[in-house]
Amino acid sequence: MLLAIDTSAGTAVAIVDDDGRMLASRSTPDTRRHAEVIGPFLAEVLAEAGAAHAGVAHAGAAHAGAAALTGVVAGIGPGPFTGLRVGIAAARAVALARGVPLHAVPSHDAVALAQVVGGVAAGRFSVVTDARRREVAVTVYTAQLPVPVVLEPPHLIARAAFVPAHDVPAFEVAEIPAVELARVAQARLAAGIRLPEAAPLYLRAPDVTLSSPKRVTG
Repeated sequence: MLLAIDTSAGTAVAIVDDDGRMLASRSTPDTRRHAEVIGPFLAEVLAEAGAAHAGVAHAGAAHAGAAALTGVVAGIGPGPFTGLRVGIAAARAVALARGVPLHAVPSHDAVALAQVVGGVAAGRFSVVTDARRREVAVTVYTAQLPVPVVLEPPHLIARAAFVPAHDVPAFEVAEIPAVELARVAQARLAAGIRLPEAAPLYLRAPDVTLSSPKRVTG
């Protein structure tokens, strides 16, 4: 079973089995409460998946769900600094606690795979998420399986200036589907496609920077 976590937009958590079948899922498009909801979401999906996987009573379901995990998938963005690191930190903590591998997946890849598998996207298309500050984050793909291929890596565009080309449909989402995030990891691992490092994908520098040390003179 794979546990997938993404906080690049809203907060999404899901568990899938080795066939990619969803066992449990929780999500919210709220972009300001990542830290508040991530804990309850994890507890709920672990309990639900544990009950489904082992047929145990609810009291021991969360433990059964955690024990059955074979890996954790972290959505690495693009996304805002504070929200994105909540999900990556949670994914690292669970992977470390359970002694299972941590897999990293660019968050837009989950949306792209869903569009291709669903038959909605063909040829070139883009995935768009809100980057705040009147900007959007855009990744351009070409439809392909087992996973869509990135033609243009994530980049920022002013929202007012973003006009999709007539032959490149744009799919804008308010949250990343964690189930599809896990399925991207499964598809890449099965095909032997290298996964990126579990490092956050930031498209702009953080607002807070270290100040230069002040010189003290006598």
